[in-house]
Amino acid sequence: MAVQTLPPGPQAARNILQIIQLMRQFQADLLGFTSKNFAHYGGIWKIEAGKETQYMISDPDLIQEVTVKQADKFHKSADYVDPDRGLARFLGSGLLTNDGEFWKRQRKLVAPAFHTKRIEAYAQTMVEATQAMLNNWKGKHTLDIDDEMMRGTLQIVVKTLFNVDISAEATRIGDAMTALQHMVGSNSVIETFLPLWIPTPQRARSKKAVSDLDEIVYRLIGEWRKKGEDNGDLMSMLLLARDDEGSGMSDKQVRDEAVTLFLAGHDTTANTLNWTWFMLAQNAEVEAKLHHEIDTVLEGRLPTLADLRRLPYAEMVIKESMRLFPPAYFFGRVAIEDVQLGGYTVAKGTSIGISAYAAHRDPRWWNEPERFQPERFAPENAENIRKYSYIPFGAGPRVCIGNSFAMMEAHLMLVMIAQRYQLRLSPGQVVKPDPLLTMKPKGGLHMLLQERNVSRQLPVDSYQLDAMAVGD
Repeated sequence: MAVQTLPPGPQAARNILQIIQLMRQFQADLLGFTSKNFAHYGGIWKIEAGKETQYMISDPDLIQEVTVKQADKFHKSADYVDPDRGLARFLGSGLLTNDGEFWKRQRKLVAPAFHTKRIEAYAQTMVEATQAMLNNWKGKHTLDIDDEMMRGTLQIVVKTLFNVDISAEATRIGDAMTALQHMVGSNSVIETFLPLWIPTPQRARSKKAVSDLDEIVYRLIGEWRKKGEDNGDLMSMLLLARDDEGSGMSDKQVRDEAVTLFLAGHDTTANTLNWTWFMLAQNAEVEAKLHHEIDTVLEGRLPTLADLRRLPYAEMVIKESMRLFPPAYFFGRVAIEDVQLGGYTVAKGTSIGISAYAAHRDPRWWNEPERFQPERFAPENAENIRKYSYIPFGAGPRVCIGNSFAMMEAHLMLVMIAQRYQLRLSPGQVVKPDPLLTMKPKGGLHMLLQERNVSRQLPVDSYQLDAMAVGD
């Protein structure tokens, strides 16, 4: 029997002590550990821990193979779908945590909720929530911008998801999401090896988080079913959706999709904005160009949805921020049959780790990859971007269903905040990425507020959605 040739990689961890040591390397510096190995071994390498082998990839051609060309040969990894230790233990069987025919059915049912016209209707909600947040900044000189972005995007997702005022519950929802982030992203050696029946403080926090979310979401589902009306929100779309046989979602399925949207709908956008403020504070020329565009186009008024097409540099700033700090910096797949990949045989059951972070910073595909340069994403430079070297929302059939929602939200919030303020890092602060479920600034993002002179600022109730202009 021929010996299977494996890709290169660091020394295999064969015994329990070596496995623990390897896990601690991941814990201590996940981004540094993987980046070092990508630099050393190239776009595909392996990790061996006990009987488990995982392939790590960042090469665009291989990313295309896994996510597009041979997507039917890969499912989500156990980190997502394992009901005991994966993300599914919190999110249930939402789009992020299921596979196969059930996923296809759910994707089809959820898709109408993210139709372009449906998403466009949420622009006013996003503007109003951002304006309310900015009004609370008056008179303040320093803020934890991470807290502010999380709170602001949470208000938006709550309003667009339920179209009800549950501001009194926003803290419970936010605390629950934070607890789940830390539980999933902690990679704790102790949590990994301890039997599930042994209670720990972290498990207690996650249990409370799920209980809080369930209580809120199931109550809102029950209230909706009593009325049965389309309120123009995402919840209505989920509850009204029907498959080809005329069947809708159960309360459990709606709950799972709603909780998934809670997490995916605010955390990723908040972190995109966090890293955008971080980079703008260190790149005065980029910030000046952004301010010039905003001031020229808006002349002090609030933005409309129709204005976004006239604010292309702001969108380029967001895209470049997501290149350097992709919120979904890493995602996994598992082979459901033997697959050929990059000249190697990937055996059935083998995990594949896809690093957007490494692909986005690879000098083979990006000139001066560490430099913050939004002009990379100008229309005239589009052909210079290697396909599948930029995957902030994933790729292929499982590309993020809410990517248009997220981009519109980030675009509007960036423009409104930059119109009113310059944000500067608090003196002495060292900002480092904290790669949990998404990539956060470790310890928050404490910044100084410097109010800008805005020639004319209209009240939020003057905002009118220019639907005709959007349809040009």
